[in-house]
Amino acid sequence: MPLLINGVIITDVPNDINSLFNNYPQLEESSLRLVSLDPKVVSPVALVYVCQREYAIVSPHDKSISIVGTDDTTTCCMAVLRHSTSGVTSLAHFDGSAPQSTNKYIENMIKRMEEMNISVGISDGRFELHLIGGFNDSRHYSEDLVLKLLCAYHRQTINIELVTACVCKLNNTIRNNINWPVIYGIAVNVKTGDIFPATFTDKGPDIPLRSARYYTGCHEMLDIYDSNMSLLRIGPFNYSPMRGVDLWLQQSDEFILQHLSTSPEVEPPNFVMSARTTLKFIQKNPFPGVTIFADNRPRYYRKDDLTGQWLPICY
Repeated sequence: MPLLINGVIITDVPNDINSLFNNYPQLEESSLRLVSLDPKVVSPVALVYVCQREYAIVSPHDKSISIVGTDDTTTCCMAVLRHSTSGVTSLAHFDGSAPQSTNKYIENMIKRMEEMNISVGISDGRFELHLIGGFNDSRHYSEDLVLKLLCAYHRQTINIELVTACVCKLNNTIRNNINWPVIYGIAVNVKTGDIFPATFTDKGPDIPLRSARYYTGCHEMLDIYDSNMSLLRIGPFNYSPMRGVDLWLQQSDEFILQHLSTSPEVEPPNFVMSARTTLKFIQKNPFPGVTIFADNRPRYYRKDDLTGQWLPICY
């Protein structure tokens, strides 16, 4: 089935984002609500945080997790897919790095969500899609990514209703004659389906390891959470040593900002510090498949329900 908006079939995905908004003006309503909200500060308790090039699928019956979230998006897009009957929810942080594989990753997400529905005896209902993020960036990275995502969801064989498209110009504001994104991060309450702008006090374990993937050519989207077992799962994956990492670390903050960001004018304040931390990790760990993922085994974590911290476990 193709994408639907208010029950109306989108026969073809438009070639530009303005045509989408002109043809379906009702998409602006949900966007106006989202951009009018102040971001909530989300604690680590009951949270699974999704990094760039990752996704997590969470059941509302999960005893450890009730919030899934992500942030630090500028030209990236956050995609929430939720089943209207079961409440099973996926959150993906797409950056457009592997457009030829996007359809495969979305198929994998839907397959897992359908398996979770079948396991609890649910066969009716629909999938509801919310796309949030991106802005009117000068290189049109955001628009290209959103259109590719819409095409990928449009190719799916299930019924998907596009409920929210708070993207590009609907997530844009102007400061000092520069376009900026309004929403940098979101969280989803998987119990209620409520979606809201968010920032996070803690993003979980292995952030430099997880971030190293997008400086070293790892384009795969990783599924990081097992909701049946309530386990965070990182890896296994490998990457090649980063050429010139020593030289990168000698550069100025401005050089790193300009050359490692798709939107250097509007990055959050922590961008360069996070990039340096990740580069140092890559420098120290050039072969994670050998030094970190021994015997090709993932790193598993279980949530401490009182503190919200992820505690490592061994299998």
